Amino acid sequence: MVAYCMVHIDVHNDEEYAKYAALAGPAVAKYGGEFLARGGKAVSKEGPDRARNVIIRFKDLETAETFYDGPEYQEALRFALAEGVSTREYTIVEGL
Repeated sequence: MVAYCMVHIDVHNDEEYAKYAALAGPAVAKYGGEFLARGGKAVSKEGPDRARNVIIRFKDLETAETFYDGPEYQEALRFALAEGVSTREYTIVEGL
């Protein structure tokens, strides 16, 4: 069953976050992920408003988790999760 990674982000340090983005895109591709939304206009109806929203589709939940836990994405996350770089929520959900 297909799985979606839904990420809601506020970037506080563009220069450091760019290092994350340079590594994250190739990691998504390596695991067969497809960006369905990536930072376009968004309207928040409930919950905190985040400046950037991303949706990535993977073939299944196992692949999405393998991607997230894999060395390529973990390397990218070092930049995104560094103090002062970004505030994020990251959820993986099975689709229909």
